Amino acid sequence: MTDATPAPVSPPSRRARVRAPELIGKGGWLNTGEMSYTLADLRGRIVILDFWTS
Repeated sequence: MTDATPAPVSPPSRRARVRAPELIGKGGWLNTGEMSYTLADLRGRIVILDFWTS
């Protein structure tokens, strides 16, 4: 038998942080019961945004 050296272990992958601007608009949030949300309020949640023009 030969002595095999173990393969080098790579460090765990790091997720890149994405810096996003706050969602501020002229008309505000629709269908939220007059609540305004920040990105901190939405962190860890699935959010669906629908952008449209009339």
